[in-house]
Amino acid sequence: MRLDGKVVLVTGGSAGIGAAVAERLAAAGARVVVHGRDSGRTAAVAARVGGAAVLGDLSTPGGAAEVAAAAVAVHGRVDVLVANAGLGWSGPFVEMRDDEIDRLVAVDLVAPLQLVRCLLPGMVERGSGHIALVGSIAGRTAVAGEAVYAATKAALDVFAESLRLEVRGSGVFVSMTIPGVVDTGFFTARGRPYDRKRPRPLPASDVAQALVDGITNDRAETWIPGWLRIAPVVRALAPGLYRRLSARFGEQVMPR
Repeated sequence: MRLDGKVVLVTGGSAGIGAAVAERLAAAGARVVVHGRDSGRTAAVAARVGGAAVLGDLSTPGGAAEVAAAAVAVHGRVDVLVANAGLGWSGPFVEMRDDEIDRLVAVDLVAPLQLVRCLLPGMVERGSGHIALVGSIAGRTAVAGEAVYAATKAALDVFAESLRLEVRGSGVFVSMTIPGVVDTGFFTARGRPYDRKRPRPLPASDVAQALVDGITNDRAETWIPGWLRIAPVVRALAPGLYRRLSARFGEQVMPR
């Protein structure tokens, strides 16, 4: 897909990976609609990339539909959806409150599905579009202390595969970017900072570039860094060995 002139909605675009994606898209000539919850930060990113700002809370009922409608109202359409907004939570699953589970599932899984449901029909009607989903290594390998987060990312991954089959031949493509550790405020916001020496966090700009490359090349799946592919392969081919290594080394790879 050529991005020049395309209208792109980036959720969670006020900081981190989302802000970096917005910058890369603008540099490629796209008309960017930046979504966020914080009005000041969202407006600042939108101004920086020459785009429009859309505010909305994706954790609330109907929030995703409102964001989608507001984004369409800016230019009359959305050609590309970058479903980047996400939350994290760290700690034993039994200590997670009901409202924390509901909010995490709403933002990380339900909202992307609802956004796709709202925006996909227009893409299919025009015969062109792209759904770019942001997953996590946690959704492929599982992570102790991140059970709900990992579950949402695993579900999003299967959704992407299923949707890809449904839209085949329609002119709409679906991509999944699977990052490992990324240097953003994600870890602090989840309640525990990233405190391991390895793997070293990637710059958000690297992940953003990989995601945008996936859109322009209609690539189904992009791993960043590429060596992360090894973990799910070992899990699939030698599950017993994988579980022994996981139990021994614990959280070797944390979600983005």
